This record gives sequence, structure tokens and C-alpha cells, in this order.
Amino acid sequence: MRAEKKKKKRKWLRVTGIIFLLLFIGIGAYIFSIYNSLTNAVETMHKPIDREKRDITFKKKEPFTVLMLGVDERAGDKGRSDTVIVMTVNPKQDSVKMLSIPRDTRTEIVGRGTEDKINHAYAFGGVEMSMDTVEKFLDIPIDYYVQMNMEGFQDIVDAVGGVKVNNQLAFTVGKFNFPQGEIELDGREALAYVRMRKNDPQGDFGRQTRQRQIIQGIVNKGASVGSLTKFDNIFDALGKNVSTNMTFDEMKEIQSNYRSAAGNIEQMKIEGSGTKIGGIYYWIINPEDHQRIKSEFKNHLGI
Repeated sequence: MRAEKKKKKRKWLRVTGIIFLLLFIGIGAYIFSIYNSLTNAVETMHKPIDREKRDITFKKKEPFTVLMLGVDERAGDKGRSDTVIVMTVNPKQDSVKMLSIPRDTRTEIVGRGTEDKINHAYAFGGVEMSMDTVEKFLDIPIDYYVQMNMEGFQDIVDAVGGVKVNNQLAFTVGKFNFPQGEIELDGREALAYVRMRKNDPQGDFGRQTRQRQIIQGIVNKGASVGSLTKFDNIFDALGKNVSTNMTFDEMKEIQSNYRSAAGNIEQMKIEGSGTKIGGIYYWIINPEDHQRIKSEFKNHLGI
């Protein structure tokens, strides 16, 4: 009887061991699948540019900068960067400073020697001219860029299963109605939400706020456990709609050494006023505020 019990016990252990082994193999395959999809997406997103870049040692937690460009591309047109956001990241201070530059800001377009709207730099010379122009405008080095196709908002929002935002202004765009308060948006709604500016009392600043809300919503949803089942769709949407000069190794080092800074994001605002020059509308930056912004960024970067 005892021998029979031992035999049954060994059989139970063997069966249990096989189950755990299968679970381990299954989880391992799942993790590998996520990693493989991520690396493929990053390889698709990686678009190096012919431009000198500072040598930054991420292990030493050195501050760096990122230029985010939201590009509205049209058929037969290179497009313009309707969203221009500059971020400086300082992990030693555990902080990120973020500035949305109004797209109509009048400044020198580096490489053309003319003054024009800052978002025209992309139309004239792509990412490189945009980086050079913003670099001179703020008098700080621009290390990396992240470019998103504005149409990609729709794909990415749908990939994470929609986003929630706290809408500060009730408005209607076409067939979409956006009441005030917390609302949930699908991809098409999110695209309409971020594009509206003409009926906003804050104009471009109001639109910039909504764009940041959607980006934050995507990040929050993408980081949730529930989104793990959608990782293929998410990575596919990112690969199709986002490009950057960051390598996969750089992304891993930033995630490892700088992630605590993401919890403290300061939204900066630059003052100015709108005017027409030669019949064209421009946003003219207040000189004193312009100097203040440049000084804040330099202090944050330690330069």
C-alpha cells in the first residue's frame, strides 16, 4: 500500500512538473514574442540623420534633450510640424521640462537665412532643419528627435483601446461632440480632439494642451497590464507612425537610468502675442520671456 502511495505521489509530482514546465515555456515564449515585436518596431522607427550629436553617457545620468514633432503630412506635400515640443531630461534632479512652441512662432529658419514660422522649417528641410532651427531659437543643443505622423494618433489610440482625457472646453468638430469633463476617445475622436484650435479661446495653446493629454493617455494605457494582450497592435502602430534617431540600446539605457524623472514633468509656457506681417499671421515671442525660457533650459541641462 505504501509503495502504491509513493508511486502515485511520484506520478503527481511528474505531472505537476510537466504543467509548470509548459507554463514556463509558454510565458517565456510570450515574453520573447513581446521583446521580438518591440525590437522589430524600434528598428522600423529608427531613422538616423546626418547631424552631429553630443556624446552623452547615460550611465552617468547626463541630461539630454528631445525635440518632438507632430507632422501633418498630406498627399503631394512634405507636410509641416504642427506640433513642436522640446523636452530636457535631468535625472539627477528627477525632472523633465517640457515646452510647446506655438507653430506660428516667427524665428530664423537656420539654413535658409530668412525669418518665418517655426513649423515651416520641417517643410523646407525636414527633421534636420527643424532641429537646427529650434536649437538656435532656444540656444541649447538638441540631441534627439521623435517624429509622429499626426494621423498616427488614430492608429496608436485604437491600438491601446482608446484613452481617457479630462476635457476643459466643451466643443464640436464636424460630427464629433466633446462635452466638458472626463471623456473616453477612440482613434478618430482623438484625432479630431487634438486638431481643433479655431474655436478655442487659447488658440494654439489650447490645442497643445489637448495633444499632451492624448500623449499622456497613450502612455498610461500602454503601461497598463491589460494592454499586454494588445502589444502586437501597439508596436505595429508605433512602427508605422513614429520615427526617431534613438537606437534600441539608447532607449533601454534611458529607461533604466532616467525613468524616475518621468514622474516630475514641468509644463513650461512662453509668452508672446499674435500679429500680421505682410498679411501673414505670426506669433511674436516676448523678448524677456524668451530669455527666461532659454536660461531655464540651460540651467536644467547644466550648461
